Amino acid sequence: MPASRITGVVTALVTPFRSGRVAFDELQQLVEKQIDAGVSGLVPVGTTGESPTLDHGEHIEVIRAVIEAAKGRVPVIAGTGSNSTAEAVSLTRRAHEAGADGFLQVGPYYNKPTQEGLYRHFAAVAEATDRLVMLYSIPGRSVIEIAVPTVARLLEAFPHVNHIKEAGGSCDRVDQLRQTCGDALTVLSGDDALTLPFMALGAVGVVSVASNLFPSAVVELVNAATRGDYTEARAVHHRLQPLFKALFVEPNPAPVKAAMAHRGLLGSSELRLPLCEMSAGNREALLALVDRLAAS
Repeated sequence: MPASRITGVVTALVTPFRSGRVAFDELQQLVEKQIDAGVSGLVPVGTTGESPTLDHGEHIEVIRAVIEAAKGRVPVIAGTGSNSTAEAVSLTRRAHEAGADGFLQVGPYYNKPTQEGLYRHFAAVAEATDRLVMLYSIPGRSVIEIAVPTVARLLEAFPHVNHIKEAGGSCDRVDQLRQTCGDALTVLSGDDALTLPFMALGAVGVVSVASNLFPSAVVELVNAATRGDYTEARAVHHRLQPLFKALFVEPNPAPVKAAMAHRGLLGSSELRLPLCEMSAGNREALLALVDRLAAS
């Protein structure tokens, strides 16, 4: 499926594990449930997919498995970012060969490059593929922000670097991106809780964690906002807001995996170190909330 512009709900997929290995059967089942619920795209091996703890072989196998399960019904935007430019380029090339429709590129973490360094990093990735590149600005994890002028510079030099997952928590920044880049740049919220206000300012969807658990509800929220029915969108947002908060009470994806296992969407909530299971109190509160939402 050509991926020229992606809107709506794009699920940042968890990576299921069983006894330390990727549970590919569960991953394929998850893809089916997501597509059946009406999501617009899938992101394997992003942060939610625990990409830092997958080796390169597993990384590409997960991407390949999601592509095969999706069967072209929705675009697959593979997480291939890294704080090493050479590694990001290599992963992007391998995912390109596997058939990914696009590539999610997080801002290099820990290194703290300048904006010129960021530009050159993303330019190297863009030169490795002619498919969609989605920038991922998340200063809370990467320390640095992909500045609006850097986004605009990349878009001008590489027209396929035309999406951004915006997770900086700022409505003003979404407004700046839209005013600077216009419709040439597709802005997606990188935070479930900010999907509605970001869409009011011109974002066109969300790369969602919560949709792993309740995809239909997140699709309902985004569809209402897309058609301009903000009364309905607010109602859905208010219903889901406690979940959006609870899913990040401990580091992602521990809460969403615990909730998915509780609801029978995963065989277990297994994580890889240094992530570990939720504390008992937080887990109990989260699962009670999930049960209330499932019953409503």
